[in-house]
Amino acid sequence: MTGRSKAVRPKFRLIMLTAFILASVHPAHAQQTKRVPRIGFLISATGDSQLARTGAFRQGLRELGYIEGQNIAIEYRYAQGKIDRVPEFAAELVRLEVDVIVASNNLVARAASNTTKIIPIVIASGADPVAAGLVASLARPGGNVTGLTNITTDLGVKRLELLKESFPKLTRVAVLPSPGSLGLELKEIEAAAPSLKIQLYTMEVRAANDLERAFEGVTKVGAGALTMTADPTGLFIANQKQIVELAAKKRLAAIYPARSYVNAGGLMSYAANDLENYRRAAVYVDKILKGARPADLPVEQPKKFEFVINLKTANQIGLTMPPNVLARADKVIK
Repeated sequence: MTGRSKAVRPKFRLIMLTAFILASVHPAHAQQTKRVPRIGFLISATGDSQLARTGAFRQGLRELGYIEGQNIAIEYRYAQGKIDRVPEFAAELVRLEVDVIVASNNLVARAASNTTKIIPIVIASGADPVAAGLVASLARPGGNVTGLTNITTDLGVKRLELLKESFPKLTRVAVLPSPGSLGLELKEIEAAAPSLKIQLYTMEVRAANDLERAFEGVTKVGAGALTMTADPTGLFIANQKQIVELAAKKRLAAIYPARSYVNAGGLMSYAANDLENYRRAAVYVDKILKGARPADLPVEQPKKFEFVINLKTANQIGLTMPPNVLARADKVIK
């Protein structure tokens, strides 16, 4: 063996050892530096309902193996009922280049959609995304927006029917429409009222300061009950305690578009299970992070609806709930 060969062999061994070490270290290093997906979570609500919805979404993520702070990051933006700030928050999330934006409703999804046509947007609980122009159809959304609908446009009529069934002698009902809705739910309610032999009185509320005056008008027209449309702005949710208290003060048989009102002391609610929608929104996020396109993910309609009655409130304002109506309730608060 020559001296040259003896010199080359140690160098060769050193090169092979270095290559082996690098090969064994690199995968671990790559795993440590792997990018964690980021979700933008933009919600217009406030208070307890905000916390409950956030919790339901996180639960859905955990069920799919996502642990916040480990393999998923969430950028939260809460409008706290201040709808004028929603576009600002949507723009922030786009600048952060999040992988997906979860929008609480149609109004929030619209603000996000106006800001980006690239980042996927998942509606957690939208009224009618087709009528709102957010998707081409429920089956084939066609753009960067998909998610879940709470079909509130159809439920407005159902709530009016439940009022009539609960109080057959009812002839005049006040309607509190959200200032941020498209008016579709109100039109459906107005169309159904004559067949139920009900006259409607539409309240006009643009801001929280209008609520006291609006309820005074209910007294003047002699309405005996109250129903509301869904509230994409978050204005009513942010002031639900005041609304419930005013309805009780006027001894109105009120039915609400979300269970949170009943939890706050309201009489009745009928709605899709909102928290289930938020939990299911995590499924859409998971699919998108794994490569699915929003355009190809059908908008999901709710599978669970809840009719909730607060019997304690009924007793306090002197109303008697018929046994057949109580039997139909999914939950009765005593």
